[in-house]
Amino acid sequence: MSNYSGEIAALGTALCWSFGSTFFTISSRRLGHHVVNRVRLALALLLLMIAHFVLYGRFVPAHTTTYHWFWFGLSGIIGFAIGDTLLFKAFVLLGARLSMLLMSLVPVFGAIIAWLFLHEILDVTKILAIIITIAGISWVVTERRNAKYKKGHYLEGIICGMGGALGQAVGLILSKKGLENDFSALSGNIIRVFAATLILWLIIICRGKIRTTFKQLEDRKGTLAMCGGAVFGPFLGVWLSLVAVQYTFVGIASTLMALPPIFLIPLSHWIFKEKISLGAILGTIVAVIGVTLIFLL
Repeated sequence: MSNYSGEIAALGTALCWSFGSTFFTISSRRLGHHVVNRVRLALALLLLMIAHFVLYGRFVPAHTTTYHWFWFGLSGIIGFAIGDTLLFKAFVLLGARLSMLLMSLVPVFGAIIAWLFLHEILDVTKILAIIITIAGISWVVTERRNAKYKKGHYLEGIICGMGGALGQAVGLILSKKGLENDFSALSGNIIRVFAATLILWLIIICRGKIRTTFKQLEDRKGTLAMCGGAVFGPFLGVWLSLVAVQYTFVGIASTLMALPPIFLIPLSHWIFKEKISLGAILGTIVAVIGVTLIFLL
């Protein structure tokens, strides 16, 4: 690995999540967010296993222990099965730009969780950075322009987006435990995705909705968008995020991975024809600055 491999992986993660969230917004609105989440995880698992075979000569990780299965499995269930289900609901209600802006709360939640449960120090500078992040997000989500959303849907979308951010924060902390002793990021991601995929498909089997799931996939545009999201999101994006966390400081990696709200401003304007106000742009920048300060101060 080069000296900047972690930083490059983190920037690649941000780009992947920007395009992935765009694809998932399109597909979730056409196919339904529950269908998209469980099918894209199955697709991502297949892609991850192929990549693992190319790199390590095996489709599944070797030399895994109960320790790895516990931490990565729990991370996958909380981060993917629960957190991403809420995030995809937010995609439907709010769109990619606002949903990913709410994901800027991941480091905020992460810092608070680490303070509460891991006894990490939450000093004055971090508290100030958290306030700046929340202020930037609040600036954007309270704009009058957001009155275009259906009554009740907007608040529901905000709650789902915050729930998705909380799930991701917990998932990342659990993944960090699993990556100890230089365990492969790709192998760890396979375990995460497998655990989440297993849980979601078992639930749908018990509910007898397998046929409904495949019926939804007859929408070609929605299915293609979902496949694109699966490649950029849980395959490339999450793999690169684990590489970033493993090979550079968490603060630097998290700062670079917080850039999707910035990247999504032009993407949302071009693809979804959103009219984005100056206030929304400035609020987004403030939120990203706050995220940066959380890790770098």
